[in-house]
Amino acid sequence: MAKGSQLVQLKTALNQAGVIGQKASGKKRKRSAAPLEKDKLKTAAKLEEIHRRLNPFDEKVTKLKHNVGGRKLKGMSGKPAKSKQAGLEQRKKSLLKEWEEKNRAGGIVDRRFGENDPTMSLEERMLERFTRERQRASKSAAFNVEDEDELTHYGQSLSKLDDFDDVALQSEDDNDDEDLNARNIDREIVNKTHFGGFDDHEDDDEDDEGPARKKSKAEVMAEVMAKSKEHKLRRQMEKDAEENIRHELDDQFADLRELLFAAPPLPTTTQAPIIEPQTGSPEVPTKDDAAVLYIAPETQDSAYDQRVRELAFDKRSKPKDRTKTEEELALEAKEALEKAERRRQRRMEGLPESDSEGEGGGRAKRKRGGDDLEDDFYDEDEQWGGLGAGLAERNIEDDEEEAEGEDDSSDGEEDSAGEDEDDASVFEGFSDDESEEEEGEHEQLVRPAKVDKGKGKAKTNSNKELPYTFPCPENHEEFLEIIEGIEDKDIPIVLQRIRALHHTSLAAENKFKLQKFASVLIDHILSVSSVKRPRLHVINALYSHLKPIVKAYPIPAAQHFNSKLSLMHKNLKRGLAKGATDPESKTWPGLAELSLLRVIPLIWPTSDLHHAVVSPTRTLMGSYLGLCRVRSLSDIASGLFLCTLWLQFEALSKRLVPEAVNFIVNAILHIAPHSFESIQSLPGTFPSPDFQSDLCKPLRLSKSKQPPEASVPNLSQLLEARLDDQQAKASLLGLAIDLCGRFADLYKGLDGFIELFDPIYTILQGVDGSKLGHSIQSRHAGLSDALARLLKFARQSRQPLRLQAHKPIPIATYVPKFETTSSNFLRQRDPDFERNEAAKLKAQYKQERKGAIRELRKDARFLAAVEQQKQVQKDKEYNEHMKKAFTSMEGERAEQKATEKEKAKDKRRRGKK
Repeated sequence: MAKGSQLVQLKTALNQAGVIGQKASGKKRKRSAAPLEKDKLKTAAKLEEIHRRLNPFDEKVTKLKHNVGGRKLKGMSGKPAKSKQAGLEQRKKSLLKEWEEKNRAGGIVDRRFGENDPTMSLEERMLERFTRERQRASKSAAFNVEDEDELTHYGQSLSKLDDFDDVALQSEDDNDDEDLNARNIDREIVNKTHFGGFDDHEDDDEDDEGPARKKSKAEVMAEVMAKSKEHKLRRQMEKDAEENIRHELDDQFADLRELLFAAPPLPTTTQAPIIEPQTGSPEVPTKDDAAVLYIAPETQDSAYDQRVRELAFDKRSKPKDRTKTEEELALEAKEALEKAERRRQRRMEGLPESDSEGEGGGRAKRKRGGDDLEDDFYDEDEQWGGLGAGLAERNIEDDEEEAEGEDDSSDGEEDSAGEDEDDASVFEGFSDDESEEEEGEHEQLVRPAKVDKGKGKAKTNSNKELPYTFPCPENHEEFLEIIEGIEDKDIPIVLQRIRALHHTSLAAENKFKLQKFASVLIDHILSVSSVKRPRLHVINALYSHLKPIVKAYPIPAAQHFNSKLSLMHKNLKRGLAKGATDPESKTWPGLAELSLLRVIPLIWPTSDLHHAVVSPTRTLMGSYLGLCRVRSLSDIASGLFLCTLWLQFEALSKRLVPEAVNFIVNAILHIAPHSFESIQSLPGTFPSPDFQSDLCKPLRLSKSKQPPEASVPNLSQLLEARLDDQQAKASLLGLAIDLCGRFADLYKGLDGFIELFDPIYTILQGVDGSKLGHSIQSRHAGLSDALARLLKFARQSRQPLRLQAHKPIPIATYVPKFETTSSNFLRQRDPDFERNEAAKLKAQYKQERKGAIRELRKDARFLAAVEQQKQVQKDKEYNEHMKKAFTSMEGERAEQKATEKEKAKDKRRRGKK
């Protein structure tokens, strides 16, 4: 192969093959009429060989690892391009036709001669069809006597014409006049068909000279254009006439309107008064009423007037506003609140309301003076006691003075009772006997506010309207000043307005204000739950606003939560240092701490293994349950609430909390009557340091004929329950039994479930259920049955440990494997003939299946390409159609604009005249 470009190589190869260039011959060759067939085949073979050598990628060759001489193998070389093209052609002939006709219900059967015969060539088919056509024509002329051809005139046979075709023949039933007219031949027929006319009518029109000649295309088009222009001119003239008539009517409409609505002259005589049927009072008709009365009934078109009024007051459609961003919505909310607050201030000051800002001062009501004297004039300042303008203001001032007096008296009562409330406060002490000297040891989670002391409900003023704008408080004291005098039900509105006025997108410093506001809400949660009469419903309102702020600013909120948790942990350590069993030591959490712990799982995710807020909370709750000792019913109530929180914390992660399970079992042992006398008699290894202690013996339920039933536990009441409160003991026992069942259902999937709950089941069997109420008995029996069933299933599912099961390893053998049937060691053969044939069949099936899948995929690709080409063609036709439509529309629009301009010019020209 010569070196160089593809073109050079192609020319060289063609010259060497003798396809082009001069033939290598010494003497002149005789010219042949045409190349022989053998020469054609040789040239085609040479060209094919040249094409193959120039494009080596058309042929794919598989190299053998071991080339054995004399062996012929199939599939060593292939031509993928040709095979692919052949496959496409084959699919176009078979698959494409099937796909195009798959949804056709019918079809046309081709009955042409030789069309379905593949053995006949095209010339043979045409010859056969011509022969059949001649045979069919010869059948009609089989009995024709005359062999001459038929005479024709303008393509019509003269033998088939009838002499009387054009003569109008009537039936006998017609009238005589009609028969006479029918028998008379028309003059036109005589002139044209009976050799009439000749040169007598040369001066007549072109229609009377003879048959009309055929018009040329130019004449036809000229006639069409003339008629079109004539119709267009006629329409334009009619339109102009209508326009002129319309303008004349418009000019004369003013005179017509005066005639329609002109009132007739009133009579000179005095009219009688009209008596209304409803009131009976006389009413003298005015001039307008008389005009209305004397209008003719024909001119009163009430339906038309009513329709005109409806159209005049009909609401017009307005475009919709676009979707606003969060910053725009926040700004609108802020402006709306500020506008409402300005209106409220003006109403409070007695000024008229004004929609626009700054209009109130200029439009204030002017005070009446001496120049305004009338019959009903009076001085508002002197006569304020009547129904004058100053009544409301004076009453408001008196109400405010009375409210201030009530506040002073209530403050005095609060000062007198402040000492008792300080003793009852959770943050200042958990027992009533705590002295003021120990306050330095137990730190408060939130600073006590004087406003909240002694008030189960906030002070309200019904005459005072709720403001619309509030400052963002930076501490809890400022927040208490804001909500002072506001009812608890209005606190969510106040919080919503504070958040709307101080949205982050409105100002850069609002971010830091909302961070401090989150800390204020946390402090207020502690504050409302620390009073003597806690307002727990306020916590729900605070939580709905605290959660979005914490979600927006998690780090500052987490730091504030951690500061409260660390303070609670310090208080726990101080209480334990004073003595865990000391009745006056503050170890267990109060209502405020429990409220804070209850809010934490609602805001932060509790399923995380490590969390900045939840992990310290878990540690603190576990410390409460594991280190604190039981001394009263309030301690049991606090511990059971912590167990409830643990159940919520571990609902998803299902981590084992042994402190919670241990406290529940000890609570059952402290309250329920049982048969265990000492710690050694208790089953299992649960720590029970307070079992049968002097402080816990009074906690057991006392014997009675009618034992109390378990009720819905109230946390605030249980924390203040006395030792002899049997109803509180029954409620706590029912709660402990329910919690034990829930923890058993939570931990039933643990591997150590048997070791954990088998001792609990034994303790429940030792509880004397006959001394309990009916509801507690049913709960106790249900828990025992559930534990027995769960323990049974756990024992059935537990399997002993075994060594790892694996497939046995065979011993290696070195005996060679011989085959007697064949010496081909490359193929794996089975000595069993049937099994070997089955394996061959499976291999063949697998190979055919792969081939079928391959072909199906190729068919799918082919059909997808056809559909794509079809869609492209359809889109192209659609675009061309739309272009034509737009072009025609643009032309029509241009003509319309030109017509409108001409009309406008004519109108202006007529107006100048």
